Amino acid sequence: MSAEATTDERAGILLVDDMEDNLIALEAVLGSLNEPLVRARSGEEAMKALLRQRFALVLLDVRMPGMDGFETATNIKRLDQTKDVPIIFLTGADDEPGYAFRGYATGAADYLTKPFDPWVLRAKVTVFLDLYRKTRQLEHLLSREHVHSRELSTQLAALEEQLSDDTAPDLTALRAQVKEIRRLIG
Repeated sequence: MSAEATTDERAGILLVDDMEDNLIALEAVLGSLNEPLVRARSGEEAMKALLRQRFALVLLDVRMPGMDGFETATNIKRLDQTKDVPIIFLTGADDEPGYAFRGYATGAADYLTKPFDPWVLRAKVTVFLDLYRKTRQLEHLLSREHVHSRELSTQLAALEEQLSDDTAPDLTALRAQVKEIRRLIG
């Protein structure tokens, strides 16, 4: 994690698989990234976790009892709160060839077959973590700019009100307001 990243920018990685061994393997590969890893043993658990906290990425097994990976991905992409969370599907090498197409059709960002190369998985996850951090930084900047814009509008309205008044303006107060406006702009 970069030095400028704050705890607010640390989003978990949701690991969704019904097999304990697969979850352990994912944790072993991704543990060195120093990001929170959250487990879900089913699609239903994954949806609950996604509604409780923000995630940078979901690693989703295709074949699970109950709600399978495709149905889970469809539900993730259906909700406004979770629709932008990237999904990497993980599936066995012996699964149907059409699974990759179905995965991308349900909104997956990527698709890997098991057994996966740990270096490739870690590299892909790192890209999504970086994208998440950059998106959060942009959101913070936009929020800060919005606040500055509101403050600037308030200052300009006060200045206009003073200038539209029929009485002689207080030059000291006007200079102070202009100085504040310059601070907000600069």
